[in-house]
Amino acid sequence: MTQNRTLITGASAGLGSEFARQLAAAGNDLILVARREDRLRALADELAETYGVSVDIMQADLSDPATPAALFEEIQQRGFHIDYLINNAGSSGPDLLDDRPWEDNRQYLELMITSVAGMCHHFIPPMREKGFGRVLNVASVAGLLNLTGDYSYGPTKAYLVSMSEGMSTALAGTGVNVMALCPGFTHTEFHASEKLTNMKKSTPDFIWYDADVVIREGLAALEKGRSLYISGRLYRYLVPVLRMPGSRWLISALGVKL
Repeated sequence: MTQNRTLITGASAGLGSEFARQLAAAGNDLILVARREDRLRALADELAETYGVSVDIMQADLSDPATPAALFEEIQQRGFHIDYLINNAGSSGPDLLDDRPWEDNRQYLELMITSVAGMCHHFIPPMREKGFGRVLNVASVAGLLNLTGDYSYGPTKAYLVSMSEGMSTALAGTGVNVMALCPGFTHTEFHASEKLTNMKKSTPDFIWYDADVVIREGLAALEKGRSLYISGRLYRYLVPVLRMPGSRWLISALGVKL
């Protein structure tokens, strides 16, 4: 008998672990995917004990082009059907022009773009056939803006926004909702690197949101059938302004340095 599961990539930390906690609290049985098996196991044990849900873990590296197909095959073999897919895995990544070798950049693009497309390619058609599915692709406010100096992270998120909106339109009426979630600055381990920690210290507190708020708003918007959701009222006001010509002064005023 096929069992429904919620699949979360990049689940061992940051937004991924918060997705796992909120979805487990709502009674969803989970499959958690990440590279760090020890952290996955600790989180799985915590969620199973706290919420009484079934939690499977799968150690995988989504920068490997074979991973989406391998995950799909393994999940099918286990008799699971994915009705919720959270494509969350990602990182800040290397500098496309200055960081060598090219392989590091290629793997980054694989992780940020191709793996998400691959997960959608494999897991959405069974949802469409069943007549129900929810897919949330974690993008970013950076994907909505053309920021001077950002030619790696932001462009990858722009692809997720465009892909999600296109899929949402194509799947209208099928029972499958696809949405790009665009958080702004959010308190997570994502900003633990020296560069991002220094950037965080230089920015005002009011532009930062807590992860639980971002996830709660995002999941609610997904259920409503939104194709794009900018998390945080501040960012919903700011993004249209920042897209206007001559807005670079405001980004500088907020202390954001790329």
